[in-house]
Amino acid sequence: MAKSINQVILMGRLTRDPEQRTTSTGKTIASFSIAVDRGGESDAADFFEVTAWEKLGELVIQYLAKGRRVLVQGRLRQDSWDDKETGKKRSRVEVTATDVTFLDGPSDGAGASGAPSAPRSTAAKKSDDVVIEDIDDKPIDLSEIPF
Repeated sequence: MAKSINQVILMGRLTRDPEQRTTSTGKTIASFSIAVDRGGESDAADFFEVTAWEKLGELVIQYLAKGRRVLVQGRLRQDSWDDKETGKKRSRVEVTATDVTFLDGPSDGAGASGAPSAPRSTAAKKSDDVVIEDIDDKPIDLSEIPF
């Protein structure tokens, strides 16, 4: 019998700034929500609550703000509870992030929270200077390939 798989990949924009909490054991939790546009439908989106733990959560708090685009990979988790006011059974599905990729940078060099953007590496700076030379259309001699 095959193993079970619980994996989700979502790309969207943060609908609010991430909120930070700390567990009683000192672990950091970042909570945020993203809106994922529905393809082909104007102004239609699905909204997902996301939590990121420990180091990933710290990075989310430091670098993300409302409106930023992200790619979230993680797993779905369902919570259920009894509503204290109505007594009815309630539930929700939440994404527990295993990886968050920041897809765009702040336009003014600092995030909404004033956090500086990540510095560019020297390798990235050097790639700006690369000049691509014209490539001729001569056929390749396969006998010159060493393998």
